[in-house]
Amino acid sequence: MPSTTRLISSIASAVACLCTAQAVLAQGGPVPAEQRYPVTPEQRERAGQVAQAGVPLAELAPNAPDSHTVKAGDTLWGISGIFLRSPWRWPELWGMNLDEIKNPHRIYPGQVLYLVKANGRAMLSTRPGGAGGEPGTIKVSPRTRYESLSDAAIPPISLQSIESFLNEALIIDEDTLSSAPRIVAAQEGRVLLSRGDRAYARAISADAPNAAPLAVVNGRSASYRVFRNATPLRDPSTDEILGYEAQYLGKANVMRSETRRDSVNGKGEKISEIVPASLDITAAKEEIRVGDRLLPEPAREFSNYVPRAPQGRQSGQVVSVYGNAVTYAAQNTVVTINRGKRHGLEPGHVLAVLRESNTVTDTTDSARPVLRLPGERNGLMMVFRTFDRVSYAIVLDIAEGVKVGDLFVNP
Repeated sequence: MPSTTRLISSIASAVACLCTAQAVLAQGGPVPAEQRYPVTPEQRERAGQVAQAGVPLAELAPNAPDSHTVKAGDTLWGISGIFLRSPWRWPELWGMNLDEIKNPHRIYPGQVLYLVKANGRAMLSTRPGGAGGEPGTIKVSPRTRYESLSDAAIPPISLQSIESFLNEALIIDEDTLSSAPRIVAAQEGRVLLSRGDRAYARAISADAPNAAPLAVVNGRSASYRVFRNATPLRDPSTDEILGYEAQYLGKANVMRSETRRDSVNGKGEKISEIVPASLDITAAKEEIRVGDRLLPEPAREFSNYVPRAPQGRQSGQVVSVYGNAVTYAAQNTVVTINRGKRHGLEPGHVLAVLRESNTVTDTTDSARPVLRLPGERNGLMMVFRTFDRVSYAIVLDIAEGVKVGDLFVNP
C-alpha cells in the first residue's frame, strides 16, 4: 500500500492530468501550462546533460538555501536566482531535477525543493536527501469551485508588469501608418467617442486609392484596434527611424461595410456618394476622436516566455523608456531596444544592460592620454515582444536607472 505522501502526490497528479484534459476539450478553456510555457529542444538537451551529474558547487548562488518551499507569486526566474548565480540559466535548475519534474512549469505552490550536494556537485530534488529520500508532499485542500491545477503552476516571470503590452503594444512601419483606415465622423456631430458609441470610418482616400474598403466579411463584423500619435522610434546612434510606436486607444467592430451609392443632387444630376463604414466602439482606454486610425485586431498571443540567453551574439542600444515623462527605467519598467526579429531576438531572451562608459585622464602617464573606460554591467532585461527592427524588454534586475542610449550585450 502506498504511503500517505505517495497517495497524495498520485491524487494531485491525476487531478492535474484530468483538469488539463478538460481544459483542452472545453471551448474557450485555459491553455495547458506546457503549451503556454514551451520548452525548447536546446533547453531540454542542456537539462538532460546537467541531470546526469548536477552542477558544480561554484555555480550555486552564494547563499543558496538547503531547501525552498514554493509559494504563490514565485517564478522560475526568482527560484533560479535563489539557487543559481545566473537566473537565466534556469535549464540547469530544471536539469538538476529532470527525473522528478518532467516539465519545469509543473512546479506548484506547496512543493519543497531540496538542494542536495555530493562530490563537489549539486542537484535539486523534491525529495529530502535526493532520489532515495521520501517524496515531497503537496497539500491538497478542499475547494468550493473547479480549478485546474495546471493554472496554479508558477510562471517563468511575473506577467503583471507587461500584461498591458501583450494586448496593446503596437509598432508599425511608415507605409502601414500612412495607409491605415481612419475615423471620419461621429453621430450627431460628437467630438469625443467612448464605449458603446457609433463612429464612421474609411480606408479609401486620395492617398490610398487602392486600399481595401472596411467591410463585414461573411456576415461577421471585423475587429480593429484604434490608435493615434504614432511616435517615431529613432536609433540612438544613426538617428534612423526604426518604426512607429502607436498609442493604443481602444477597439471597434465594423458593423456595416464601406461602400458607394448612386444618388441625385439638388440639380437633378446623378452622382456617386461615399458611404463610410459604420463602427461600434467596443472598448475605450481613452476618448476616441475623428482622425484616429484603425488596424486589424491581431491574433491572440499566449505568453510563453522562457528566460534564456540568446544563442548568437547580441548587442545594441535602448531606444526609449516607456511612459510619459520617464527618463530612467527602474526594475519592472519596459524599454524599447534597437534589435528585433531580423537580428535573431526572440521573446524570452535575456540581455545584460551596461553602464555608460566614461572617459578619464591617465594621470600616471606623462602624456596625459584620455582613456575610455569599458561599460560595466548594470542589470538584466528580458525581451518579451519582438517586431522586425525593434523589441520590447522588461528590466528584471538593475543597479542604476536605464536610459536612452544605454548599451546591452549577451548576459
